[in-house]
Amino acid sequence: MRSSHPSASRPRLLAGLVVALAAGGCNVKAPEYVRPDLPEKESWRNAAQQPVSARTTIDPQWWRGFRSPDLDKYIATAIDDNADLRVMAARIEVASAGIDQASAAGKPTILAGAGLDVTSFTQPGLTRTSQQYSAAATLDWELDIWGKFAKGVEAQEAEVAATQADWRAGYLTLVSDVATAFFAIRRLDEQLAQQREAVRRNKSILSIYQTRYREGLVPRTTLLQQEAEVKALSQQELELKRVREITVNSLATLIGVPAGNLRIPEGALTRSVSLLEVPAGLPSDLLSRRPDIVAAEYRALTQVKLVGQARLAQLPSIGLTARGGTASAALSNLLKAWTFGLSPSVSLPMFDPSVKAQIKVSEAEMKLAEEQYRSVVIKAFEEVENALITLHSRKQQRKQLLDRLANLREVAKQSRVQVEAGVISQLDLMESERSIVAVEQEVLENYFQILTDTVLLYKALGGGWSATRVASNG
Repeated sequence: MRSSHPSASRPRLLAGLVVALAAGGCNVKAPEYVRPDLPEKESWRNAAQQPVSARTTIDPQWWRGFRSPDLDKYIATAIDDNADLRVMAARIEVASAGIDQASAAGKPTILAGAGLDVTSFTQPGLTRTSQQYSAAATLDWELDIWGKFAKGVEAQEAEVAATQADWRAGYLTLVSDVATAFFAIRRLDEQLAQQREAVRRNKSILSIYQTRYREGLVPRTTLLQQEAEVKALSQQELELKRVREITVNSLATLIGVPAGNLRIPEGALTRSVSLLEVPAGLPSDLLSRRPDIVAAEYRALTQVKLVGQARLAQLPSIGLTARGGTASAALSNLLKAWTFGLSPSVSLPMFDPSVKAQIKVSEAEMKLAEEQYRSVVIKAFEEVENALITLHSRKQQRKQLLDRLANLREVAKQSRVQVEAGVISQLDLMESERSIVAVEQEVLENYFQILTDTVLLYKALGGGWSATRVASNG
């Protein structure tokens, strides 16, 4: 009965130590996770004119709404081969391996070994040799009776979830960048076609001026001005070609192809990419859908768990050390005799100043993570609002541009009739048609902007990813 008395009194001793810690002002309670407070966001500006449905924005391949097989192909290649996305995937593996590292602290450590000791005695005319075989094992185990090590595992699990959200954010950014680069290439293709037509028209005008100059109907300055116009347009064509080549190289890098190796045949933006009609019903779960917000919230959860671990580290730790060994002069008798010892121990870390310092550090990092989460959310609100406002405005501008273009085409149509009737000259008709080309370029630019703004809206809303609820698991 006497031998069982110390173990029976140990729980009472530990309970007394916990009470003493609390009485001494030590906070040993692990905090519970609560989503950080945020400014209220009750409505979205222009939501009625340009809303997005939650059902549509969680479509994992929402970009297919642009109905461009080439775009689908490039995005699929980028998802498979993009270098930055692969780096993010590797970081998930690193973070996942950290779970095993964190859990290893609460598991027993076993060390085992064996040895051979050979001793030689030499005397005049006599040499004797003796040998001693030995084997030993040690087990060290700090019992996680307060859940200190479990908190570390939970913190690392939250970090893994944050890293996975980082990958999803990178995925969404990659898709957006590929789409924007592809749209830019197709816009440049169409601009080049328009520029070539503008050069052709202005060369025709120059030919008329040359004829009139020879006839003495126009001054030399008029001829020189038109020659300068043709040269300027040709220079702009060369610049468009340069920008296209650079943009193709940018797309090549995004899809994992060495710059210079990607060849994209020319096409037309307005004929190869359709405007995506965004359906009604703005989603209200932005905070749980955007991957960067989810990542920031998981990192806030990580710091909460680390605060709990730091506070629990003040509590007494109980360790068990077991040792066993054997020795024999004969290998066959080595395991016949075995010695064993067990040494429990209790340490009181509350008197260690580094433990107090770690609590302060972890609490400060928890506040930092909360503020970073708020910052990400506030920026997300701005991005969504700006995307809604911009897309709505671009579509209104498109209506006006199309009306202007229709008016100018009607003027050109009437001018052709007047040319046939001999009322105006061919030169007047060309000048009228040149103004049409300028507005057509504005219409093309507006078309491109609507496409890119639609991509930005889907990105701002976390397009492609469903809601994720960040919550404490213990």
